[in-house]
Amino acid sequence: MCEENIKFGDYIIIQRQKYSKLYKFTEKTASVTLGKQKIDLSTIEGHPYYATFRMVPQSGDKTFKLEHCINPQDIKEAIAIDKSGKDNRDIFDDGRSQGLTEEEIKNLRDTCETSTEIVEHLVDNSKTFASKTEYAQEKYLRRKEKKYYEYVQIRKPTLRLIFDIYFRKDPEKLLNMRMDTLSQIISYSGVCSSGKYLVYESGTNGICLAAFLNATGDCGDAHVVSVHPGNFPNKQAVMAMNFPPSYEEKFTTVNLYSVLRHYYQKDPAAKEIAAEQDTTADDEGKEMAPTNNVEEPLPKKRKVEAEEKKQWQLDNAKACSIIRNKVDSLTIVAKEHPTTIFRELVHFVRPGRPFIIYSPYREILIECFNDLKGTPSVLGLRIYSNVLRMYQVLTDRTHPDMMMSGNSGFLLCGYTINRDGE
Repeated sequence: MCEENIKFGDYIIIQRQKYSKLYKFTEKTASVTLGKQKIDLSTIEGHPYYATFRMVPQSGDKTFKLEHCINPQDIKEAIAIDKSGKDNRDIFDDGRSQGLTEEEIKNLRDTCETSTEIVEHLVDNSKTFASKTEYAQEKYLRRKEKKYYEYVQIRKPTLRLIFDIYFRKDPEKLLNMRMDTLSQIISYSGVCSSGKYLVYESGTNGICLAAFLNATGDCGDAHVVSVHPGNFPNKQAVMAMNFPPSYEEKFTTVNLYSVLRHYYQKDPAAKEIAAEQDTTADDEGKEMAPTNNVEEPLPKKRKVEAEEKKQWQLDNAKACSIIRNKVDSLTIVAKEHPTTIFRELVHFVRPGRPFIIYSPYREILIECFNDLKGTPSVLGLRIYSNVLRMYQVLTDRTHPDMMMSGNSGFLLCGYTINRDGE
């Protein structure tokens, strides 16, 4: 089985017309809910990505199984339209244009084998369909197709698809960042297959880390140090990308306060770290590693906690060894005020390298700009904002979309320069 085939353990994207859903395909949970319909996914294992499946209803409930389909039908192409009207001035929506009753329409789902047959019956029994304009007829067919559509496509997760799913669901979970702004961040940071990059990210589900890893490619020795403010890193987007195991060596995730404390220690030896942990157990437990302050854990549990502590200590040591030799760019995507974060991390950037700060609010970046413009260690400060307008391009019906995002946040970009004779 090649890597382009669907297998258990992968994240997949289930697309039904314009609706798409990110889902982890496992053997134990091989079913998913799309709207009010429950779909059994057990039959898709082993099929290639981007394959199309027909939803076959099961008796007794709203559960569907998937059947591999080679040539899915398009309702508009399958239904022949004999004639159409010149305008819709004589058509009135009085609720009596459809000759079939509501009960008869419900029975069509059981008697018809395909959605095309259902729509054909609706068209044949419509008293006004032939009088509608060609454009109105097309809208009618598309509306019915959306309701009775019976095909789903299994797509391989990509950065753009994952970003679109997150953005459509809740833009605030991406700090209102659009894909074009994320592309600018990747472009300005200069990320490539080699180099070391420092990324501070909070409130974006790990989409920036996923974008940086995607930009580094399969080859090269690039490494991304991902810094986060909370107890655990947000790596949902990274996991959803289905990166091969080799990518685990391409990034290190560390807590901001933990790694700075580790870096500024004079002798970050394991014994000294352990001693410090004993004296500041409560503080460290809240910020970096899970602990149990209520009762003495069992021996097995103590061993697990020790291993977890050891892992974050190793991550801190690895990150410190990288930033001690300086990195090639600094990217801050934060819901917090970025000035203090920038001043703590800019010392680890090589002279002449770029830095990018993203914020959904212009006023915050203006404050940051005014605070940094007198700093001798940076230059070329500029604030960017994007304007993106989507267009519907159809025959005789090209116009801007009515509903679109009007704001995609703001970027503060600049370069570091030689400091104190470095």
